Amino acid sequence: MTKIYDIILGPIVTEKTMALKDNYNKYTFKVLKNANKIEIKNAVEQIFKVKVLSVNTINVLPKRKRVGQYEGFKPAYKKAIVKLAQGDKIDAFEV
Repeated sequence: MTKIYDIILGPIVTEKTMALKDNYNKYTFKVLKNANKIEIKNAVEQIFKVKVLSVNTINVLPKRKRVGQYEGFKPAYKKAIVKLAQGDKIDAFEV
């Protein structure tokens, strides 16, 4: 069994995720590839002391990258969009 701090790899901070946070109280995290929704929910609730209403997960496929004659792929990862209860917030996203 994995520890809760191993499941959440880090926040994803982009313009789109900041709009989700401001408008819908949804936070986006990069998570462990084999983590399921229940593990993600428990990890976020225990780490940040908030109430999670729902979790949506997305498997991001690897993208092809090319630099000159060399070709490769960016790594694949899993991201989770977590909806929090009204009034809860995560201070790690405040910039």
